[in-house]
Amino acid sequence: MPAVTVRPATVDDAETIHRFVRELAAFEREPDAVKASVDDFRRDGWGPSPVFEALIAELDGAPAGFALTFRNYSTWEGRHGIFVEDLYVSPEARRYGVGRHLLAAIARRAVEQGCRRVDLNVLDWNPARAFYDRIGFRHLDDWRPYRLEGAALAALAEDALGRTPAA
Repeated sequence: MPAVTVRPATVDDAETIHRFVRELAAFEREPDAVKASVDDFRRDGWGPSPVFEALIAELDGAPAGFALTFRNYSTWEGRHGIFVEDLYVSPEARRYGVGRHLLAAIARRAVEQGCRRVDLNVLDWNPARAFYDRIGFRHLDDWRPYRLEGAALAALAEDALGRTPAA
């Protein structure tokens, strides 16, 4: 069986992360949705104020997947947590435990940092849901994700500034 290793991503991994994000978007049936650039990842992961952390999984020394995370905060727990924005394993590297290794590394970091939870979202049709169930993630039936973006975001921002939103 090939050897799986997980390591913190470095700025030199920005291009690999960008490639994985584009592959993930294609898998999620949104191949043209990625607006982020390699420079965006360099700036936001390793610039003066990093907003995310990333891990690279390697299979026999070659990049096989990644996880991109950031901190969130629970007002009920009074502690921060980790949100997994993206977890992706290349198709040829699946079934070797790469995803489990990535999530185990995130869980270790969460415990070491005093986090009370790790959260993620998954599309309802994604077969990875069974994997998340097997390792102990719990689907939150009562919670529904919401997103504000684009024109609706701009309109609300204008409203907050006391302006009349554009029609």
